[in-house]
Amino acid sequence: MTVSDQSEPNPKYKRIILKLSGEVLRNTEDGEPIDPNTLRAICEEVKKVYDIGVQVGLVIGGGNIFRGLSGAEMKGVDRTTGDYMGMLATVINGLALMDCLEKLGVTVRLQSAIPMDKLAEPFILRRATRHLERGRVVIFAGGTGNPYFSTDTAAALRASETGANMLMKATKVDGIYNKDPEKHADAVKYDHVPYIDALRDRLKIMDSTAFSLCMENKLPILVFSMREPGSIYRAVMGEEIGTLVD
Repeated sequence: MTVSDQSEPNPKYKRIILKLSGEVLRNTEDGEPIDPNTLRAICEEVKKVYDIGVQVGLVIGGGNIFRGLSGAEMKGVDRTTGDYMGMLATVINGLALMDCLEKLGVTVRLQSAIPMDKLAEPFILRRATRHLERGRVVIFAGGTGNPYFSTDTAAALRASETGANMLMKATKVDGIYNKDPEKHADAVKYDHVPYIDALRDRLKIMDSTAFSLCMENKLPILVFSMREPGSIYRAVMGEEIGTLVD
């Protein structure tokens, strides 16, 4: 009697853009901007979906190093200059992700919206799409390349441009609540939120420009927690985790 081979995993979403906050990389104990253990844990989660053939694009923020708007307000830097500083911070984080993923055996390309050919490829949509089609993880750094736009907007833009099936936003909490669950014990979590309800109730999913772009392009957004091991894998397989906005 022979045992039949298990069928290959069949992910529900074939191409995703994963938006990571730069803050998730920070070591909360000593304040170091990039914690190597956290970095590796994130990359191992990405590798799990890479290994089953999911096409993955990553957009990383830079708030662990410098946050444009709040940094400008606190440090007296001009807003435009502060935004460019924040965009450069995303390149630093992108290089860290690329290095870690490559050490795990993942083929990676780093593209920057701000030309810096010594460090990264320039963002070219056709090239990025080809990389994804060939099974390479693409890290999109440098935001949109323009001040006054967040990395949330960059993620929504790249997801729309590349025809991603899902924009996945990793946060510190396991979905969208009617109020801050870390401050209010009676906060209620939503499993599913229509775009129109999210707009009406002013739910803090992402900034209005990013959210409007997703809504116009009918791009579903999944808000979930990176603190739960295997969450990215479960999401691409179609399990109901976090909060789905569509």
